[in-house]
This record gives sequence, structure tokens and C-alpha cells, in this order.
Amino acid sequence: MGRRILVIEDNPDNRILITDVLTSLDYEVIVAVDGEEGVARAKSEKPDLILMDLSLPHMDGWAATRLLRSQPATKDVKIIALTAHAMVGDRERAIEAGCDDYVSKPLDVKELAGKLTQYLG
Repeated sequence: MGRRILVIEDNPDNRILITDVLTSLDYEVIVAVDGEEGVARAKSEKPDLILMDLSLPHMDGWAATRLLRSQPATKDVKIIALTAHAMVGDRERAIEAGCDDYVSKPLDVKELAGKLTQYLG
């Protein structure tokens, strides 16, 4: 199997779409439905990269990213924010929280594939 990507996304339709895209690109997909589960799965599953929705229940993506960055086991995992928050300043906020990059929804498959290649080789 290829590289492992943790998808932290609360919307079922988005999860299915992202999972289908990633598996078609030969990535192994791990799924979490909220920020708390995402942090726990990142620690237990040790993914190569995390796709982090920023609007999540229980713990939003900004808080989850900051928490992952503060912990030795997950501080170096690449995190790409995945969000419908395409407002001015949102990209900067995501980077400040610790995300390595940012992709806006609706998902542009070519853009996402390009960023995955950039970060995972």
C-alpha cells in the first residue's frame, strides 16, 4: 500500500469524495470525523500526512492542528487544511495554527493531487 493519509472531516459526502480520490491515487486512507478523534488517530496511526477540515465538532481544526504540533509524536506530520473557509486571512490563520498548506472546498482534485505529490513525493 502507498503512503497513509488521515482525513479529518465531519461531512459524510466530503469524506466519501476525498477517500475515493485518495484511494484512486494509491494512498491508504484513515478517517476521523471530529477533531478529538483526529488527534487520537494521528497519534495511534502515525499517518504520513493529514487532511484537516477546519470546521469540526468537539475540537475545530485549528485547535486540533495546534495540539498535534505541540506533541512530539505528531509535531512533524504534514498537515493540509481542507476548508470551505475561503475568506481573506483564512489561509494565513491556517498556516499560523501550524498547517503546512491550504486547499479550499469545493475540492479541486488536480490541486489536491499536486499538493500531495509536493509533500509526499
